[in-house]
Amino acid sequence: MTTSRTPARKRLHLAAHFPGVNNTTVWTDSESRSQIEFDSFEHLARTAERGRFDFFFLAEGLRLREHKGRIHDLDVVGRPESLTVLNALAAVTDRLGLAATVNATFNEPYELARRLATLDHLSAGRAAWNVVTSSDAFTGENFRRGGYLDHADRYTRAAEFVATARELWDSWSEDGTPRPFAHRGQHFDIRGEFTVPRSPQGHPVVIQAGDSPAGRDFAASAADVIFTRHGTLEAGRAFSADVKGRLAAHGRSHNSLKIMPGVTFVLGDTAAEAQEKAHHIRRRQVSPQNALLAAEQIWGTDLSHLDPDGPLPAFDPDPGARLTQGRTRLGDPQEIADRWRALSRAKGLSLRETVIEATGRQSFIGTPETVAAEMDAFVTQDAADGFILVPHLTPGGLDDFVDTVVPLLQERGAFRTEYEGNTLRSHLGLPEPARGRGVEGSTS
Repeated sequence: MTTSRTPARKRLHLAAHFPGVNNTTVWTDSESRSQIEFDSFEHLARTAERGRFDFFFLAEGLRLREHKGRIHDLDVVGRPESLTVLNALAAVTDRLGLAATVNATFNEPYELARRLATLDHLSAGRAAWNVVTSSDAFTGENFRRGGYLDHADRYTRAAEFVATARELWDSWSEDGTPRPFAHRGQHFDIRGEFTVPRSPQGHPVVIQAGDSPAGRDFAASAADVIFTRHGTLEAGRAFSADVKGRLAAHGRSHNSLKIMPGVTFVLGDTAAEAQEKAHHIRRRQVSPQNALLAAEQIWGTDLSHLDPDGPLPAFDPDPGARLTQGRTRLGDPQEIADRWRALSRAKGLSLRETVIEATGRQSFIGTPETVAAEMDAFVTQDAADGFILVPHLTPGGLDDFVDTVVPLLQERGAFRTEYEGNTLRSHLGLPEPARGRGVEGSTS
């Protein structure tokens, strides 16, 4: 029994990332199906809801990626618009949160606030917005305004974008009538009346995915959830302490922000079987062709003459060259090349083997029992508040996890057995924002 002297057991949160256009999906698997037909989205969403997950997460693509002047192979079948898909999923799910990635650089606050509030109404309080930014001039060519923003400016625009959206969501009075609003700032100057009444959650849940110092400050001031790549126990604890340590400066409490790294998982009847499956999956994710493509993104030059089972390039990357358009750079090319060479020398790895080891996400590999225990440990040791699972198969990649790991998490008391509320904020334990207060404790 929990008493005033016994802290409540920390439970984890779970979300499902749709495995569409990305390098973790194994499209050569016979079980992989369409990444654009509605049946695929519906299958994964229904599976996540059967597992009592917090939310379903969709990424975004605003331009077909190119490599060496050609459309990226995975992009040729296209990627549908997230909010349209989630509005359709609202009709076939009851409790599952619905999170759309939408860019704050190439949209406008009034129009996007309206679409998100509409999803929150249609889903009875299950909408979420993953705020991303872009400094990519290549993507900007698809938009009327064109161009791009400097790295610092894209966060100032995003912060003002979110604050303006919150003003719009708060613009209806408590008696249900619209009130005139006016916003004048560095990036937006708008006035009028908002067309959508205050939605069931007050404000849709705001998710943020940046990791730079500016991104961390933005998350601490404006986000409800952070989608991060810090998956190891040590990195997760350091990241969590850093970001949550910034909350007080914005008048926010420790629990007002949930940290959920994106992770993969591989299950087996034994630890050895799981490791063998994981090895097989990684070699299918990083084919010889994909290994060369990954190296070309770092070296900035055509490496098709190299043997992927041979050594890394002997020459240094060209810092000014860029063969790939529409994909975020991973960091300083020379620093990455030096790190890959050190890894290759230390372990005697070929080019392909180096890419396999260097580009893997944090992954839980083992039996359902060990995976459940490890996930629980991450959360109870404050390395994360939960996880966004990235399956390697579309759309059935979550089935085994829900059927085997979720019941074990529930038996441990680490995860809910039933939804305890109807809205996504209730799943995440987040309060509904007071009118005019934005996120907890801060003015918008």
